[in-house]
Amino acid sequence: MLPTDTALVLFSGGQDSTTCLAWALKNYARVETIGFDYGQRHAVELTVRPQLLQSLRAQSAEWNDKLGEDHMIDLSLISAISQTAMTQDIAIETQANGLPNTFVPGRNLLFMTVAATVAYRRGLTVLVGGMCETDFSGYPDCRDDTMKALQVALNLGMDTRIKLETPLMWRDKKQTWELAEELGGQALVDLIRSGTHTCYLGERGALHDWGYGCGTCPACDLRARGYRQYVGAEV
Repeated sequence: MLPTDTALVLFSGGQDSTTCLAWALKNYARVETIGFDYGQRHAVELTVRPQLLQSLRAQSAEWNDKLGEDHMIDLSLISAISQTAMTQDIAIETQANGLPNTFVPGRNLLFMTVAATVAYRRGLTVLVGGMCETDFSGYPDCRDDTMKALQVALNLGMDTRIKLETPLMWRDKKQTWELAEELGGQALVDLIRSGTHTCYLGERGALHDWGYGCGTCPACDLRARGYRQYVGAEV
């Protein structure tokens, strides 16, 4: 990485994107963030974003200096053209094609395309996303091959040299917690545990050892299991 590289982080307010933001702040000279309101069922993630950004600034004077503008984009058209358990109040289940109905077709492709457009305008050279092929629900738009193909397409289509970085691609949730500790110590782990939101159902009532959530949806299951492996409570 060049010291002049600048990054735009896809920042939802969840565990993975917050870890990715800390990773970017550690590695790039200037960092901006982008979030998307797509009519998600767990829109509470958007409400925790501002405080998370302020808390990350408070973690380090260097991070505060590096962290720049936040961009919030209305992509409500996604919920208008898709019917999924992430955008509708329906039960989470497996579809006939083998994918869970929490899969939102084209979501990450659209996110990256819009982010690349903003990065082009802002003069940012790297896009950072929390896509992961190790602990995921089989979403095809989270795969490494998808991100590599998209990087080629975006750069051909805009005549740029933007790089797509996915620091969590080959990490499971236990390793994601470990990365947070490596980047920001116990303070960052505690912030991610209590400040971020991952639960698909938007449940933010009780604070568990691993964070807020319903404790039963796929996102909560992955997060809780990874945290307990991280602290040694589960093998």
